[in-house]
Amino acid sequence: AIAAAFPKTEYQRCIVHQVRNTLKYVPDKDRKAFAADLKTIYHASDEEKARLALDRVTEKWTTKYPNSMKRWYDNWDAITPIFKFSPDVRKVIYTTNAIESLNSTYRKLNR
Repeated sequence: AIAAAFPKTEYQRCIVHQVRNTLKYVPDKDRKAFAADLKTIYHASDEEKARLALDRVTEKWTTKYPNSMKRWYDNWDAITPIFKFSPDVRKVIYTTNAIESLNSTYRKLNR
């Protein structure tokens, strides 16, 4: 719908939700190490390094959790726009939680 109304819009997937959706299939015993490995992807300095990190994380964890990284590959086009921005800007836009919170407040007010 956004692309239809605004054809030049670039869509950025929420990194926090991407990580949460990945970690929900990982047991507690591996969650901390897995999350640290995921961080190497979205903290990479550019898209090329992020893709290499994605491949490394997938290679490391695919034997234990074969489908855990599938969504990262499926959503890669919607994840990569974040690498066009500086680290300071990335901290602000890596999550949509602030926007979701604002929308939730609007919905409550409109009821």
